Amino acid sequence: MLTPLQKRFRYHFRGNRQTNVISKPEWYLAQVLMWIGNHTQFLDEKIQPILDKAGSTVNARLEFSRGLMMLVLEKLASDIPCLLYDDNLFCHLVDEVLLFDRELHSAHSYPGTFANCMHILSEETCFQRWLTVERKFALQKMDSMLSSEAAWVSQYKDISDVDEMKVPDCAETFMTLLLVITDRYKNLPAASRKLQFLELQKDLVDDFRIRLTQVMKEETRAPLGFRYCAILNAVNYVSVVLADWADNVFFLQLQQAALEVLVESNALSKLQLGQLASMESSVFDDMVNLLERLKHDMLARQVDHAFREVKDAAKLYKKERWLSLPSQAEQAAMSLSSSACPFLVTLRDRLLQLGQQLCFSLFKMFWQTLAERLDVYIYQEVILANHFNEGGAAQLQFDMTRNLFPLFSRYCKRPENYFKHVKEACIVLNLNIGSALLLKDVLQTSSGQPPAAAAMNEVGIYKLAQQDVEILLNLRTNWPNLGK
Repeated sequence: MLTPLQKRFRYHFRGNRQTNVISKPEWYLAQVLMWIGNHTQFLDEKIQPILDKAGSTVNARLEFSRGLMMLVLEKLASDIPCLLYDDNLFCHLVDEVLLFDRELHSAHSYPGTFANCMHILSEETCFQRWLTVERKFALQKMDSMLSSEAAWVSQYKDISDVDEMKVPDCAETFMTLLLVITDRYKNLPAASRKLQFLELQKDLVDDFRIRLTQVMKEETRAPLGFRYCAILNAVNYVSVVLADWADNVFFLQLQQAALEVLVESNALSKLQLGQLASMESSVFDDMVNLLERLKHDMLARQVDHAFREVKDAAKLYKKERWLSLPSQAEQAAMSLSSSACPFLVTLRDRLLQLGQQLCFSLFKMFWQTLAERLDVYIYQEVILANHFNEGGAAQLQFDMTRNLFPLFSRYCKRPENYFKHVKEACIVLNLNIGSALLLKDVLQTSSGQPPAAAAMNEVGIYKLAQQDVEILLNLRTNWPNLGK
């Protein structure tokens, strides 16, 4: 059965015929797949029963496929040396061979243990050329994706439920590129060859990180701008996906293979071997750590910038005359301090801006860090730097609890928990005279003792230390003469 097909194959694809074109490997690969497909039913229904009846263990369809595969391997061994130094033709050949191999295994159940095209591609000269070409085209693709006009725009920006990660196009394209490379080498027979491809992928991730860092440095003057946020979203996305891949069975197998190589070469300490063996680390750990460091550096720069803007806008608020403000009884209704408007408007605008530009997880880190820094700033620069009469304390509490805290209420249920210094300082400054006198007395007589802590807890103070509360009590000016 194979003999006439072998003759036809060699006639069309090994001689001087027009069908033997070195740039068209798909012609002979498609022909072999067609022959296998056309003979499957006949082999299964007519030939296999004869073999089974004779007590043979031969699988007619697989042996037929293996016979045709030998023709393909001969042809590849003949053509590849002629293609090694033409990147485009060589890359096309590899593409077609990979498609052929995938079709052979998926549609025709050809066993991976039988001789196949991946063995030819794994031979040293061919394999090193494949790696080189794969790297070259991947780098070209990276150049193209980063210089594209749509590089920093999310494909899904108009679909809010799909766009939670706010992934810019360049990052999504890059991870797709890595995924495609994985798909291309995952069927290589030797783990050592797969590990070489894994190193290529890690090099590409590092190259992409460096490129992102370079673009980021051009944007450092506007760390709250659209492009800077897009770069940060890209860094976060690549890091998250690589961390997910660490749990993928394929990469876990590669990690085990890498471990065996390192054990043989005695290249690791006992601690490192233990970590690898227990799967505490992954093949992408180094890459993820570098990306996480870049992410946190970028996020810190954003928080610093936003904090400086809010702080600059709060200069008038720091100088408010807290000592001489009218009490609540003297006002028809409480209203926001006019000096608080600039910094609250600045804060609101920055939260809205970053909420639209950063992905959910990054924005959460941004607002939480900013809130905690504002808490310390207002506590130290506004509260501890002033004295408060009854009206001043009430005004501060109104500004904080009715205006500052609610700015964060769309992001969490209890925003006051991120302003513990300010919240508790307002409690101390606004205690009625009787409670304040009692607390002051307990703190003086039970210094450092459980009763002091219990007395503070009773009025809602858990974060501030006893000495902080004593300082705050001394910032009140509305003590009766007897209290002094």
